[in-house]
Amino acid sequence: MSSPQPNIPLDLRPDHPAPAQPSRKTLLWETLVSVAIFAVGAAMALGAIGIPSEAGYGGVGANFLPWVVSLALMLCGGVLLWHSRTGGYRDMEDVAGDEHPDWIHFVWVSAGLLLNAALIEHMGFILSCALAYVLAVQGLKRAYGKPHDTWITDVLTGVAIAAPVYWLFTQFLAINLPGLTTTGWL
Repeated sequence: MSSPQPNIPLDLRPDHPAPAQPSRKTLLWETLVSVAIFAVGAAMALGAIGIPSEAGYGGVGANFLPWVVSLALMLCGGVLLWHSRTGGYRDMEDVAGDEHPDWIHFVWVSAGLLLNAALIEHMGFILSCALAYVLAVQGLKRAYGKPHDTWITDVLTGVAIAAPVYWLFTQFLAINLPGLTTTGWL
C-alpha cells in the first residue's frame, strides 16, 4: 500500500503536469470577447431605460425581462473579463476538429432566421417558421456530414412544430401573430 501524497496542490505534483498557459493572442481574444459581452449587456440596459415600467399582468412591466437579460450579460461579461485578465478562461477543453469557422453552414442557419424575419408578414407565422426550421436543419445536417435529402420530412416537421405554437398563441392566449387568413387558424 502506497503512502498518501502530502498536501501538495495537484498542479505542483511531479506526476501531474502543470496546465499550459494561454498565449498573449489567446488572452487578448478572451479579453475582447469578455468586453463585447459586457458591452452588449450595457447597450441593452441603455435600451431598457426607454421601455415603460408600468406593471402589467403578473405585476411586472415590459422592461423587466430586458433588465434581467442585460444584468445577466453584464455579470457574465464581468466574470469572463476577470478570468481573462487573471490567466485566461480556466478548464477549457481543446475542441477536436477544424479550428476555422464553417461559413457555408452558418449561412444556411442565418438565412433561415433572416428569411423568417423578412417573410413572416407575407407568408404567415406557420410557413415562415417552417422555412426557418428547414433551412436551419439543412445547415446543421450538412455541417455534420449527414444526409440532407430529407426536404419533405423537414418541411412537414417544421409545419408540425409551428402550427401548434401558432394556434396556442392565437386561439388560447389571444396574442396576434401574422397569419395567412383572418380566421386565426392558418
